[in-house]
Amino acid sequence: MWVEITGVELREFFETVEPHLNERQRRVVFGSMAEALGHGGQARVAACSSMSTSTLSKAVREVRAGIEPSDRQRVAGGGDRPAIDKQPGLLVALDDLVYPVSRGDPMSPLRWTSKSTYDLSGALVAQGWSASAELVRRLLHQAGYSLQASAKQIEGSQHVDRDAQFNYLNDLAGDFIADGQPVISVDTKKKELIGNYSNGGREWQPIGEPVEVKDHDFPDRALGEFAKAIPYGVFDVANNQGWVSVGDSADTSEFAVESIRRWWHTLGKHRFPEATRLLVTADAGGSNGYRVRAWKKHLAVLAAETGLTITVVHCPPGTSKWNKIEHRLFSFISKNWRGRPLTDMATIVELIAGTTTDTGLTVHATYDDTWYEKGVEITDTELAKLNIRPHDWHGEWNYTITG
Repeated sequence: MWVEITGVELREFFETVEPHLNERQRRVVFGSMAEALGHGGQARVAACSSMSTSTLSKAVREVRAGIEPSDRQRVAGGGDRPAIDKQPGLLVALDDLVYPVSRGDPMSPLRWTSKSTYDLSGALVAQGWSASAELVRRLLHQAGYSLQASAKQIEGSQHVDRDAQFNYLNDLAGDFIADGQPVISVDTKKKELIGNYSNGGREWQPIGEPVEVKDHDFPDRALGEFAKAIPYGVFDVANNQGWVSVGDSADTSEFAVESIRRWWHTLGKHRFPEATRLLVTADAGGSNGYRVRAWKKHLAVLAAETGLTITVVHCPPGTSKWNKIEHRLFSFISKNWRGRPLTDMATIVELIAGTTTDTGLTVHATYDDTWYEKGVEITDTELAKLNIRPHDWHGEWNYTITG
């Protein structure tokens, strides 16, 4: 026997079940109830529930057409478009705001910033973008930033002119880019063992079928001194394009400058056919350190070969993590090959070259089989012959070389 459902009972029903339903389930239950009530059912359900009449009409149409079980809550293509689709360039604008004061672990895909989301939101709005603090927070995560614990902030002794040097670097880079001149960030990535060794991270594999690797991480003696790959990177800041030369002998200044040379002849001079100057941003130490004479000598040779005036700006000591190449190139390479054993040089080069990002990063990679001798000394006489002009501001960190 059919029992008439009163408005109070109908309202109590919806109040009981609605908190337990997702968007799709709400349409199924409410639409089915409207159909079951017969004539005037839609009006009664709309009056006794929180569902709008337009959504209820859609729900009834779906019920009449037949709804297949699905995990999808909305029809394909439903929902608003992402903010970065509606505002092309928003993500790049945010990254440009964050970069001068951002830091990051060079071996992590994460970065972090000390600017608040409200400050960044205000800066974007001032530039004409529509971006709330919550949207900024989501975009920062999407771009690979995260907030880190305070214990991660200690980077050793801090030079009194650290921030001023970064301001000098950023201003100089901006001037070069505005003038159509190339700006590159360079560094050596962490050396990697070549062989069937475990590599940090995970990748999708059939259940119970992990890639089998050696149970130790000792270099393979059969490879002799060629047990490690040495990737040296060149990152074209303006074009979001990377070049990586992978060597296996030694991380020397000659190898570093040869990597820049190969980048220039393969990519750089085609990207910048009218270039007369080149700005190189580098760490304070390593094969491209500001105290390394061989670095300056080989750059002078490159300047003479190419006719470029080469300006070098070093990150202050203790701030190697701030070098742009670390979080714009190296972190994504590490992310791309995580969980995969780097069995041979060809695999390493292919994985590096296969690195891309949603923001348009492309990477070219090549194997450099040249043998680079370590410990080559540059005498005072040789150094004095180089055409090096120190800048007025911290000439030890900032200098221009001509051929």
